[in-house]
Amino acid sequence: MPPELSGLGVLDSLSRGFSRQHEVYGGEVSAMKVLVVEDDPEISSALRVGLERAGYVVEIIRDGERALRVALNRTSDVIVLDLMLPTMDGLTICRQLRAAQVPTPILMLTAKGSLDDRVIGLESGADDYLAKPFEFAELLARVRALVRRDKVNRSARIEIEDLVVDTASRVVTRGGIEIELTKREFQLLEALASRQGQVVSRDTIHQSVWNDAFSTSNTIDVHVRRLRQKVDDKFERKLIHTIFGVGYVLRPGPDTDKDG
Repeated sequence: MPPELSGLGVLDSLSRGFSRQHEVYGGEVSAMKVLVVEDDPEISSALRVGLERAGYVVEIIRDGERALRVALNRTSDVIVLDLMLPTMDGLTICRQLRAAQVPTPILMLTAKGSLDDRVIGLESGADDYLAKPFEFAELLARVRALVRRDKVNRSARIEIEDLVVDTASRVVTRGGIEIELTKREFQLLEALASRQGQVVSRDTIHQSVWNDAFSTSNTIDVHVRRLRQKVDDKFERKLIHTIFGVGYVLRPGPDTDKDG
């Protein structure tokens, strides 16, 4: 394994930077999910430790093809994507995600730091680019910046068929008729609408809606059922669908599996 990919620079950075990071960020808990696609076990383990200490939920995948399947079917807030991977490289993953209209911000990692390499990565759909070896504090700052930018870029008005969700005024209408929702129901609808067309797992719903508050799978199912009653029951076209054993998706069309 080439020295620049050994992960030791990242590990050293982590050991030096945790106390400084806690002071700078105040131990902030973000409850955001980061998908780390990195085949080097030292680097991926170090990133898991650092990101989890910063308050993120972290999933590690070390195989390119599996990473693509997961990114297409499960929601993350940021993807940290290595360029060189087994079975499928990071550029191909990035291009296929953008072709599938997956908008998740992508931070690409690579040992190749030339201008041409950075341009190719960005033109493939990556949002940012970080060359190895790197300081963990810089990676964390870039992840946070991507999360902030994604929030700003999201439209305050989300439309799916005749359903309109205004996240600024917190007003929901369908077919021009205003729908009254509780605070929790609105948060649940916003979590689904902001990821329209993507399957949102119960774990992601818990992190987005309940955060540190107690919730069970049954609690989530009950709230989805109530939301469905308000959003779908009076309309022929159903928008909230159950993907059995996985989660929920907001989109026109039939369920992949039966409603729950």
